[in-house]
Amino acid sequence: MEQRPIRFGIIGCGIIADIHAQCIESTEEAELAAVFDTKPESAAAFVEKYGGDVCGSLEELLARPDVEAVCICTPSGLHADQTVLAAKAGKHVLVEKPMAIRLEDAVRMIEACNEAGVRLATVFPRRMSPQANYARQLIQEGRLGKLSLCSAYVMLYRDQAYYDSAGWRGTWAMDGGGAMMNQGIHTVDLLQWLAGPVTSLSAKAKAVLRSIEVEDTVTAALEFASGALGILEITTTARNAKGQRLAIRGERGELVIEEDDIVSLQIDGEDVTLPEFEPFRIIPDGHRMQIEDLARAIREGRQPIVPGTEGIHSLEIILGTYEAARQRKDISIGEKAPAI
Repeated sequence: MEQRPIRFGIIGCGIIADIHAQCIESTEEAELAAVFDTKPESAAAFVEKYGGDVCGSLEELLARPDVEAVCICTPSGLHADQTVLAAKAGKHVLVEKPMAIRLEDAVRMIEACNEAGVRLATVFPRRMSPQANYARQLIQEGRLGKLSLCSAYVMLYRDQAYYDSAGWRGTWAMDGGGAMMNQGIHTVDLLQWLAGPVTSLSAKAKAVLRSIEVEDTVTAALEFASGALGILEITTTARNAKGQRLAIRGERGELVIEEDDIVSLQIDGEDVTLPEFEPFRIIPDGHRMQIEDLARAIREGRQPIVPGTEGIHSLEIILGTYEAARQRKDISIGEKAPAI
């Protein structure tokens, strides 16, 4: 017998919500049931484009028995409370990055979903790419040998008008951080997913060119659990934006990823011929795969491919960077996520 799709609600109808709606629309396992936004006109325009019903309040959406899962697409500072409310209402949750802006809130989200017996997934679409999965398997098999230097760079551009376009942008209360928390978080996550956990760091972070509370530029020196060292350089002041670059080096070889393509792989001094990867676009393919996976996880009673506990790792590095910059000293970071 053919299974019916999992019915989703979307909370927040901003730019990223369009990607979620498009991916729900293109996924057989999912269907859009309802949306809520604090601006009724935004919600009305959204359902005119994608279907579903407009709810007059968050409580109304969460009370609907036909909504089984929600995508939380609101400003970062709202994620924690909205996730807890959704969990208490028995809804599974896919939350946009960052999952929270404080570690204690991320833990609270995980615990609330555990207690309610619902699934919590966090959005890291770069992990879905075939190149990233190939790189991870390669490293885990030890083909690069013992890792020595694992670094990442994010060169992007956001002008002052970007931050001025919404009152919550560039604030600690709602954005939780700047270039690192919002633009760099995907690269931070990918680096630690490939190279392993970070145990200590030192850093500097500040607003160099923008008039904002949070940072537009950050540098951090990392030490990994493996003993490897690394550098993070992240800015939103790069006019000739180069995007993302990761370079992972070990005793036997090195791997370089630019944007989401492996541009260089050498092992034992020889270039490695890469397999032919399936075409993949981070947006929307990564989001579509995560929505599809959450729907299947709900049906199968398993954890999603990127559970909420995985959202803790990059958050620890980012918040640790901010704390190290404030204290002007090395700090240790460790695992905060409760078991699932």
